[in-house]
Amino acid sequence: MHPHYPARPPAQRVTWVAAPPPGAYQRGRGGYRRRPYAGPPAYPTPPRWGFPSVAWRWPTSVPGARPEVPAPVDRVRYVAKHAIAMLWLLAGLAVVAAGSEIWRYVLLLRSRYGALSSGVVSASDTFVYTGAILALAVGALAVALTIWWLHVARQAAAEVAGYSSGRTTRQFFWGMLLPGINLAVAGSVFAELEHAAERRDREDRPKPGRLVKWWWGLWIADGVLTAVTIIWRFRGGVQAQADGVVLAILTDLLGAAVAVLTILLIRRLVKLLAPIDAATLRPMRVVRVADAPEPPLRATRAFGSTR
Repeated sequence: MHPHYPARPPAQRVTWVAAPPPGAYQRGRGGYRRRPYAGPPAYPTPPRWGFPSVAWRWPTSVPGARPEVPAPVDRVRYVAKHAIAMLWLLAGLAVVAAGSEIWRYVLLLRSRYGALSSGVVSASDTFVYTGAILALAVGALAVALTIWWLHVARQAAAEVAGYSSGRTTRQFFWGMLLPGINLAVAGSVFAELEHAAERRDREDRPKPGRLVKWWWGLWIADGVLTAVTIIWRFRGGVQAQADGVVLAILTDLLGAAVAVLTILLIRRLVKLLAPIDAATLRPMRVVRVADAPEPPLRATRAFGSTR
């Protein structure tokens, strides 16, 4: 410590006390007197404040509400509509592609007796290639939607019948997507789905109905004919080309038939799984009330009254 500076006194403990300033609370002469309860409040006009009228909305439409996943039975009809639309488009494009192949076959017959116009041949090739590409693209989408509908329908059938299929989800998708194997798996999947949709016993063996048998037979025939048509394209010669055109016509027409039968089969299974369509129900409204007693009226009270 420096000798010229005095010693610092020890620190003292300070306590802070907060108090309202004078005159902050002005109490009346008589003090505060609590009024007795005079009933609910009354307003001269209807008040404009209140909660928003959202009781009629669905829970998913309210902001912040957690969306709920629809049940598989409700999703069956929704997915079926898109699958059926793509199947109708596929059937139409398959018929157009078959017509293009028929035109090409007619040109091949006419070419035996003379030369053909280059414009006619180019137009025929354009129709054939365009129809084939569009049919393949739409066919891929239609097959994907149909497989997805089958997946949703299997879940709905498990809820309706009370038991799930012995085939797992992985086995279902691999069996439907692998070429060659799907010729046998697709028909058995439809038979199992029909068995569960009709609420049959779990222990019974699924027996496909007439529509499923027809579809299964055409599905196998179309798959085999498609493979034969692709292999036949690698053969050379004019006669092999003509035979390839005939095979392509039969493949396109058979593909259109399979698409139409798939639509009929999906519609039948949808009626079994979800027999009531919410879109077809007619909303009811009250038109008039007859022979009803008059409701009792509540007594009015004047403004400012206690009750």
